[in-house]
Amino acid sequence: LHSHRFWVESEKRFVTLRVSAKGMRVIDKKGIDTVLAELRARGEKY
Repeated sequence: LHSHRFWVESEKRFVTLRVSAKGMRVIDKKGIDTVLAELRARGEKY
């Protein structure tokens, strides 16, 4: 697992996530906004 800072353009801030290498690929594929929306919908802390 890696702690990685992602820039969220829509919120104009960085978000730090603990992600695996595969998770980083998913974020590259779907986009950080989509992944954050899914995390918020599940109620997970990030």
